[in-house]
Amino acid sequence: MTERFDAVVVGAGPAGSAAALVLAQGGASVCLLERGPFPGSKNMYGGVIYGRILDGLIPQWWDEAPVQRWVTRRCTTMLTAGQALTIDYRTSAWGSPPYNGATAFRPDFDAWLAGKAEAAGAVLVCSTTATGLLRNEAGAIVGVRTDRPDGDIEARTVIACDGVNSFLAKEAGLYHHAEADHFTLGVKEVLALPRRDIEERFGLRGLEGADFEIVGCTGDVPGGGFIYTNLDSIAVGLVLSLPGLAASKRRPEDILAEMKTHPAIAPLVEGAELKEYSAHLIPEGGYDMMPELGQDNLLIAGDAAAMCLAAGIWLEGVNFAIGSGAAAGEAVVEALTRGGVVAQPLEGYRRRLENSFVLADHKKLRRAPGLVLSDRVQSRYPQLACNLAERMFTVDNPSPKKGMVALGRQEIKRSGVRLRDLARDAWTGLRTFG
Repeated sequence: MTERFDAVVVGAGPAGSAAALVLAQGGASVCLLERGPFPGSKNMYGGVIYGRILDGLIPQWWDEAPVQRWVTRRCTTMLTAGQALTIDYRTSAWGSPPYNGATAFRPDFDAWLAGKAEAAGAVLVCSTTATGLLRNEAGAIVGVRTDRPDGDIEARTVIACDGVNSFLAKEAGLYHHAEADHFTLGVKEVLALPRRDIEERFGLRGLEGADFEIVGCTGDVPGGGFIYTNLDSIAVGLVLSLPGLAASKRRPEDILAEMKTHPAIAPLVEGAELKEYSAHLIPEGGYDMMPELGQDNLLIAGDAAAMCLAAGIWLEGVNFAIGSGAAAGEAVVEALTRGGVVAQPLEGYRRRLENSFVLADHKKLRRAPGLVLSDRVQSRYPQLACNLAERMFTVDNPSPKKGMVALGRQEIKRSGVRLRDLARDAWTGLRTFG
């Protein structure tokens, strides 16, 4: 027997659950489909959730959300084979409400957010895969087909939140930029460590957490690394360019093992016990790889719409997923309220994204992926910065000290970086991040 809803949301990750929550709160009937046995069972991510987008959906969410630690220390580290230069920022302001970022386990967080949608009235159906779009005789989308016998689900609108390799978006012909250089592979190990050891090694107390972002740790493969602290474990991982990984003919776990032996990293992970290894495809191309946002009766949100910000300084995904999912839910509620004109959900969805941080940030930072994954940012600039720091802090009496300008000129010349390339990258960085 076919079920009928105002909307069916495919995927109970942050985007899908946010969409279902907003729909249910708006009085719409909504089915939330999840292919895993429970929300979050199929998901993997780096480890930090930025919760400002939750403020309007779940007031004082921090009192009940299943977080591990509140991030109060943010470090950006540049590595060479034997050097490390770190910008280390910490603040007590991030350790109290409304907080800035938190580490969490996705199975816990996703199940909590989906539970909020279910409590608001959404129908959560797990262990069910949407196998395709359901169309009427005129070719209009009227729901989804599933892998259950007689499992068609009819709905006035479909919201596809089915991840980076969205089969629904592809079936609808919305993807036009699926080149391999727009994707990276994220690999992560969860390493168990006693809570006391974590707090001593990372300089933390109570529920304080640390977020380390690392460049120069992936050898000849463009990418980056990360370390995040949980209560009694740490997440250590890499993000690797797909073309670069294929060209290197190396396995990602071997590159990760090398990073963990670096003199700056080894003391942080020493004695840790491997609990979990996972890998996940990441849409890293930013605004220039985004598919169309939808078509009549179909909206695309979250990773399915390539809404993942990989801009070096800012590495975010969950907040963009929640923001886009909520916008999709709001657009459908608006269309239902006004009578459900066919194109209205898409128009309302696009308008909301254009007027929010979701598309504004992606547009502003559209040059960032190319800059961050360039050879100079990946290897030459870390070497240049580390060498300059070493020269500055090396005391070589009785020689007189050289000024920073003189040292900088010497190291730029030694690094082989051309001044015009340095100027061009500086200008791109200023236009992108300024």
